[in-house]
Amino acid sequence: MRAAKRAMNRMVSTPAGDKLVELPSNFIRPIIEEDLKTGKYQRVATRFPPEPNGYLHIGHAKSICLNFGLAQEFGGTCNLRMDDTNPSKEDVEYVEAIKQDVEWLGFHWNGFFHAADYFEQIYEYAVELIRRGKAYVCSLNDDQIREYRGTVTQPGRPSPDRDRPIEESIDLFRRMRAGKFADGAYTLRAKIDMASPNMKMRDWPLYRIRRASHHRTGDAWCIYPLYDFAHCLSDSIERITHSICTLEFENNRELYDWILEALDVPRPRPRQIEFARLNLSYTMMSKRKLLELVNGGHVQGWDDPRMPTISGFRRRGYTPEAIRAFAERVGVARRESMVDLQLLEFSIRDDLNAKVGRAMGVLRPLKLVIDNYPEGQSEEFEAPNFPDDPPKMGSRKVPFSKVLYIEQEDFMENPPKKFFRLAPGNEVRLRWAYLVRCTSVVKDAAGQVTEVHCTYDPESRGGTPADGRKVKGTIHWVSAAHSTEAEVRLYETLFTVPDPAAEVEGVDWRSNLNPTSLEVVKARLEPSLASSAAGTRVQFERQGFFYADPIDSKPGAPVWNRIVSLKDGWAKIAKSG
Repeated sequence: MRAAKRAMNRMVSTPAGDKLVELPSNFIRPIIEEDLKTGKYQRVATRFPPEPNGYLHIGHAKSICLNFGLAQEFGGTCNLRMDDTNPSKEDVEYVEAIKQDVEWLGFHWNGFFHAADYFEQIYEYAVELIRRGKAYVCSLNDDQIREYRGTVTQPGRPSPDRDRPIEESIDLFRRMRAGKFADGAYTLRAKIDMASPNMKMRDWPLYRIRRASHHRTGDAWCIYPLYDFAHCLSDSIERITHSICTLEFENNRELYDWILEALDVPRPRPRQIEFARLNLSYTMMSKRKLLELVNGGHVQGWDDPRMPTISGFRRRGYTPEAIRAFAERVGVARRESMVDLQLLEFSIRDDLNAKVGRAMGVLRPLKLVIDNYPEGQSEEFEAPNFPDDPPKMGSRKVPFSKVLYIEQEDFMENPPKKFFRLAPGNEVRLRWAYLVRCTSVVKDAAGQVTEVHCTYDPESRGGTPADGRKVKGTIHWVSAAHSTEAEVRLYETLFTVPDPAAEVEGVDWRSNLNPTSLEVVKARLEPSLASSAAGTRVQFERQGFFYADPIDSKPGAPVWNRIVSLKDGWAKIAKSG
């Protein structure tokens, strides 16, 4: 039964039709299944352990979905743990943001912990490691430690302090804790193998002196464990069974296992499994560089809708369902690869397409005057909010009058072939309304078209001509007299190159920032949208999905963020020539 349920969870519908297809495989599932089958573990316990030194991004979302998702599938538990061992870069602001992101994605932790909760236990483990002759206090500074470590082709040299007597190391370590030495004066190092082919095993540092106030423990400590020491012990303390992390920690696994073995922690010990992290095209995942973008004023904050942060996607209007579906579609692999941004965009379109109402909005207005429409007259058309299934969301009244606004791109004075929109002599269908034919244009002093004149067919109300003639083009519109003006923010990728994280000698990565990643337009929208509450999602027909900004929207004056555009068939034709 459990296996059948897991198989069902791996099936989703695709744009090809209603047929369900299996998603990309997750190589971790069979590992867990085998561990349970053989009795290595009697249960499944995972954890998501971010460092609170920035806001979570879309790569973290994949890890959240993986860790919490596996725990759910196997009826286990998943903890949320702050890996807060580097106080100089961490802040309670980030802790709260992380909690909000996890909850927004739809997951609930079984336990909420901080590595700082275990500082006393980890310290005692360090003393025990010294007592067992498997760690020592070293006086080399960071540069000297790197120099003594050797290279990938040459073994390292032992520290002059490697054979320091056990009691002396214990005394020094206790004095380190008591604040008797300056920062960097001493380091606690594991005593392993300076000739190991794995650099992590060449007496890796476990503790350092760092006088920095901790967001949770204040100034109680002036020594802090390094990631590799705190992480495996935190997993052990929480009785984690499967410690799932990204491939960058693959070399750390040997040290992870060595520490747990050297201390003889309770069994069964946690098992580290690495998977390929998410690399998304046109996106930067480095928290350090994202922080530089924020501090440098290149974006408006961590939640800027152009940012790849979960809070940025949330403010842009993405849904947690779309993010989870994207993570599942990407799958879990052992090899790094670049995921096309279009897959993420497909995921949000696929999610919103089935549950968001439609309306008409003109982003770049061009005046359209219907010369033979009665002066001063107006009427209303009944427009379904969900055309594919009209009863699903009801309908709305759309006012129509002599003067309308249409999109600038829906008119061309000298159109190419296969342009089925409005042009001199061309006839198009106004969505839900009438057929109109262009008769003339008005231009400004610079020769730009400012006004299009046309005539309408009064017998074509609803868009169907009485004589049955075929009209290929349909465009959207709003009434000039009834529409409302609104600020609309059109977002594009933050970077202009597919792999902005790639290091190019002599090139500053910031030079790849997209100068047109944000365009703000004054759009004209049908009146039904004026009362939209902050957080409303809607599809502007033929334009894309939009979201009323939850921060900048005001009652009666929503500010709209474009979540994602719709596919543009004409753009494809134009591109192909």
